[in-house]
Amino acid sequence: MDFSVKPVLTGERALLRPFTGSDADTMWEIIGDPEVIRFTFPPNSELTLDRLRSWYGTRDEQSDRLDLAVTDRTTGELVGEVVLYEWDPHARSCTFRTLIGPRGRGRGLGTEATRLIAGHAFEQLGLHRVQLEVYGNNPRARRVYEKAGFVVEGVRREAAFRDGEWVDEVLMAVLDREWADHRGRPEDRSVSSTAR
Repeated sequence: MDFSVKPVLTGERALLRPFTGSDADTMWEIIGDPEVIRFTFPPNSELTLDRLRSWYGTRDEQSDRLDLAVTDRTTGELVGEVVLYEWDPHARSCTFRTLIGPRGRGRGLGTEATRLIAGHAFEQLGLHRVQLEVYGNNPRARRVYEKAGFVVEGVRREAAFRDGEWVDEVLMAVLDREWADHRGRPEDRSVSSTAR
């Protein structure tokens, strides 16, 4: 598997594209958003704008992972990112993560971006499994993943201490045969099957 080809994936609302170094300033704002910090990673004093510029400027050179910018298809505005990483060639699996900043929330961009990257993983890259972890106190993200076909596989109870409280880590995944069945829209499938 070679992730060196960085595709452009286009949906109705979202467009996923390769990152450029000039995206760092916007990503710096997004990463600094309190909700992104709360649900993604603890504040890190080692993170600087210069390091972020270097990071996003080198995403196209990475052959072991796929980082794509999530943009609003209509305006071109950068609102977040999707990432496939931790490629396991024997299991044909990857870990998925995403973050969407405040200007991208509540408009279906996160759900569509998740469907686009998962579709690419299964239909173009031939993956067998895409997995993720989400904090148990992040119901909005969990709902997005469920809408895209991810299934809860387990819970690591009180596995992280965040904002003064213990939170669960919820493990979710979708398999290639499940994706082939619903293409990231399990709700549509259940509605059509009950309507028959």
